[in-house]
Parts: sequence; structure tokens; C-alpha cells
Amino acid sequence: MKEILDAIQSQDSTAADFAALSIPESYRAVTVHKDETEMFAGLDTRDKDPRKSLHLDEVPVPELGPGEALVAVMASSVNYNSVWTSIFEPMSTFGFLERYGRLSELTRRHDLPYHVIGSDLAGVVLRTGPGVNAWKPGDEVVAHCLSVELESSDGHNDTMLDPEQRIWGFETNFGGLAEVALVKSNQLMPKPDHLSWEEAAAPGLVNSTAYRQLVSRNGAGMKQGDNVLIWGASGGLGSYATQFALAGGANPICVVSSDQKAELCRKMGAEAIIDRNAEGYKFWKDEHNQDPREWKRFGKRIRELTGGEDVDIVFEHPGRETFGASVYVTRKGGTIVTCASTSGYTHEYDNRYLWMSLKKIVGSHFANYREAWEANRLVAKGKIHPTLSKVYSLEDTGQAAYDVHRNLHQGKVGVLALAPREGLGVRDEELREQHIDAINRFRNV
Repeated sequence: MKEILDAIQSQDSTAADFAALSIPESYRAVTVHKDETEMFAGLDTRDKDPRKSLHLDEVPVPELGPGEALVAVMASSVNYNSVWTSIFEPMSTFGFLERYGRLSELTRRHDLPYHVIGSDLAGVVLRTGPGVNAWKPGDEVVAHCLSVELESSDGHNDTMLDPEQRIWGFETNFGGLAEVALVKSNQLMPKPDHLSWEEAAAPGLVNSTAYRQLVSRNGAGMKQGDNVLIWGASGGLGSYATQFALAGGANPICVVSSDQKAELCRKMGAEAIIDRNAEGYKFWKDEHNQDPREWKRFGKRIRELTGGEDVDIVFEHPGRETFGASVYVTRKGGTIVTCASTSGYTHEYDNRYLWMSLKKIVGSHFANYREAWEANRLVAKGKIHPTLSKVYSLEDTGQAAYDVHRNLHQGKVGVLALAPREGLGVRDEELREQHIDAINRFRNV
């Protein structure tokens, strides 16, 4: 690994130099173990501790197949899917690996008694398999997490509809929380030159997800002037939705849970902010019954912030806790666009407020290659910025996942893999200087 790192840090290394490097037989990776999937049986979700289930193991470098690339990972980040994997909810990810392993002789590599997790990376291409022409050893890249086979016609208008669509590092093995990762070459995108390794690794999954969910025609199709209600507006996903709303001429109404998070939204440029804890919103009377009076109080508060208008779009991801309120406060003909369900997967709402007001619920999941590329392009141009707040070592990934699980973080948390320290990998100092305050705003709160 030292030779690889030396080549990456040298300004004189060429593609030929990288191609000549020896690939190590093994590498360090953050894993979960198949024989531990019942370790949290009987515990409430909140009491399941990723620090107990995530391991830093030495694992063999996987075989490189056609259309694939091996990447030296300089940095990665923790997403909520890493938390789900670590606490084996809503199910063990080994079921995903087993099903993928049955697809072909090549995919059988993924069905192992350990799962290398992680759905983000920034790093350098080491090797490419047969049929890869767009990328070569030495290229500095980030990776999006969509893995597709595209043998079915279903995925050719929108690759997210491929029957074999999977999320790399969650539903496949050999993910990005490691020193080396295996990806399909069509997951690769250029690393933004003005960002460090850890900053470039942070946006990937959440930035692309927010782009499809809010901006793309496959999601809400946001337009100028739209009022957009954003739950968790300073969090890993919501912080990018807030930026897209502002960059696209929309009006974000940011829902947060503390003064500190409200201040982050103001730093991004948002003005309409609701601190749901300070204002005491409780959308459920008890475990089984919601409180429509709270929906109405919430809707009244939104109209106070918008000059009397209801929201055109609700950017939904908490799920069970908020969904009834989201459907209620959306304007007639508006859209509730939903991904994930961090507070629960069973959504309940009063259908009268949907059907009689011609509202739409749109399901959104990650992004296709084009959407991911466009989202990354906006980062590379300095239009959208990382929301990195804290960086951990690979050894401390369990603590990083614990902090995300317990919502102790702001924005995104990064993880250094091969990078020996923060701040490395910047190639365009001039562009960086133009946006340095925005790049650092989540670190400075």
C-alpha cells in the first residue's frame, strides 16, 4: 500500500507508473460478519451499537472482471445505509449478497461470510478490466453507488429501473469503506479538483439522491419559485436538498431540530426555518394515532413563512413520523417525493387530503448515471458544496456510524482510508479559494 500511496502523492506519476504498480494480495476494510447477524436480537433499534458489529479486517483483493475497476480509496463517508448494514435492519445485507451471488459465476465473488461496506469513495484508479475504455490507471475519481447489469430492456430509459439494480457497498460487496474498492467502471466520475479527498468523498450518495428526488424529472421536477418543505434540512440528505432549492431559484422551508441546525441552514442561505423541537410539534398522539390538529398548526406556520402559500413540494425521508403531516401541508396538485424512512417504513396519512386535492406521492431511490453525473458536475463547478462536518479514521468507522445512528452529527461525516491526513488531493487552489467559506461552513459550526 505504501507504493500505491507514494505514487498517488507524487506529482510526477503517470498512467504507466500506476499500471506498473503491484496490486497487493489483501487490504484493510470495514466489514460486518455473517455469523453475527443475530447479535442485536431483542434490542430496540436505538440500542443497537455499530461499534460492536463493524470490524476492520484484512481481506483478499477481489478478482477484477470485465467492465470493472479497482480503485485505491483515499477517503469515504458514512451514509445511513451503512448504519442499516451495521445494525442488520431492516434485514441482514447478506441476503442481498446471496441473491447477487446466484446471478453469475462472476457475481459469486460477492457472496462471502463478510461484507465490505460503504457507498462512497474518492480515490485513484489502479486497474481496469476488459472493455473499459473511459478510465485508466492514475485517474482521480469519485464513485456513485448505482450498480446495474442492463441486460434487460427495462433499464434503458432509466437505469434505476433495471431489474438487477443494486446499491454498491450495501447490496453488493467490496464497498468504499476500505483501502481498495471494486466498482463497475460506469460508476466512476471525475473527482472535483478543488476539493480534498475527504471533501470529494462526502457528497456522492446523498447529493445524487437529492438531485433525482428534487430536481430531476424522475422526481419532483422542481422549478423556480417553488416552495419546498425540506425535513432534516441540515442533515446528510437535507443539506443538499437545501442547496439545490436555493441554487434552482426555489424557496426552501427548512425543518430542523435545534438552533445549531437552524444556523447551518442560514449559512447556506435559507431564510424560512422551522425548529420543530422549539415549536413543540408532535404529530402522533400515541403509538397508533396521529394528531391532525398538529398538521394544521404546522401548515399555518408554513404559510406564515411563505406569505400565505402552501408548499409545492415536500422533500420526504423521515417516513412514518412525518408523512401524515407532509401529505396534509402540500398544496393542491403538489408533490410529496419520498426516499428512505429513517423513522419507520409504514407510512400513514389521510387519503382525503391526497385524492381530493390531486396531490402526488413519488417514490425516489438514489439516481441513474446521468443524474449522478449532473449532480457531481455541479459540485465540480462550485455550485453545490460538500457538507462535511467531521472526519474519522478507518479504525474509528464504528464510532462514525454510531454518531450517524444517534443523530449526533451535522451534514456528512467522512472517513480517511489511504489518505494519511485531511486536506490532501486539492488540485485547483484558485477555485477552492473562491468557495472556501462554503466548503468549510459545516466544519465551523
